[in-house]
Amino acid sequence: QVQLVESGGGLVQPGGSLRLSCVASVIMFRSRHMAWYRQAPGKQRELVATITSGGNTNYAESVKGRFTISRDNAKNTVYLQMNSLKPEDTALYYCNSENGLFAWGQGTQVTVSS
Repeated sequence: QVQLVESGGGLVQPGGSLRLSCVASVIMFRSRHMAWYRQAPGKQRELVATITSGGNTNYAESVKGRFTISRDNAKNTVYLQMNSLKPEDTALYYCNSENGLFAWGQGTQVTVSS
């Protein structure tokens, strides 16, 4: 059974950093293009960053230069390093495949506030 477990969220002041982790119990993880998404209150879920099986990355314009997605295939884990956080980054963060193929996990809450 596919399971996505996100962790690492929390409350942080503007300008701070957080590192999110997602353990993905999926078959052939190393062959999957993976992604981080987020959903702020009252808004639709949006794609934040993607990483291909080969390690190529892409970012939403709003996070480019501040967030870094990476993966550890030996641990079936995808990471999102978030620096220079802004209040508008406040959201519930999820990981999934690049096309949202798997059942969504619980997500991890990120709150940026002073």
